[in-house]
Amino acid sequence: MANPDTGSPAWQGMAMSEISVRALGEGDWELYRSVRLRALEESPDAFVASHDTEADQSEQFWTERMKRSQRLLAEVDGEAAGIASVGAVADRDDAAQIFGLWVDPALRGSGVATALVKAGVKAAAGQGKSHVVYWVGTDNGRAVAFASGFGFRPTSDRRPMRVVSEDDGEEEIAMDLPISDRIGNAPR
Repeated sequence: MANPDTGSPAWQGMAMSEISVRALGEGDWELYRSVRLRALEESPDAFVASHDTEADQSEQFWTERMKRSQRLLAEVDGEAAGIASVGAVADRDDAAQIFGLWVDPALRGSGVATALVKAGVKAAAGQGKSHVVYWVGTDNGRAVAFASGFGFRPTSDRRPMRVVSEDDGEEEIAMDLPISDRIGNAPR
């Protein structure tokens, strides 16, 4: 998606199209699979799973995955731009967690991640949850700033990184967002 004349993303300098986010159903497993595999290929250090491992999985694996958590797809001009998932939090009935967040590199900084998180918060509220948890690497200043700007606040919950990288450090921190009064107030 880079402009061949400038090398910068094609969307820069142009009016940005509207970002839409939709929930995917079990029947959308092939679409989710294709975007998930793009994410694993483009950002291999951001996920516990690998592209090679997931690329070989069966249709049953993918349809079961679709049942375990709510999968969200962001689109710009009808093209997949990012994904995120909303799922359960162990030992917390009042909270859901947003995980597996990935945005196409050409669209990072364009509002796609914000749209996905906002949709995730609405999905959690629709499930009757009062909080959303988002785990970020303690050394990943950009991720911490993004979550903080959205209204997430650090908690005392920490865990070792599942995948250690220079950007994220060796530890993750759980950031928590009370959502009861935030649905309409989250950044746009």
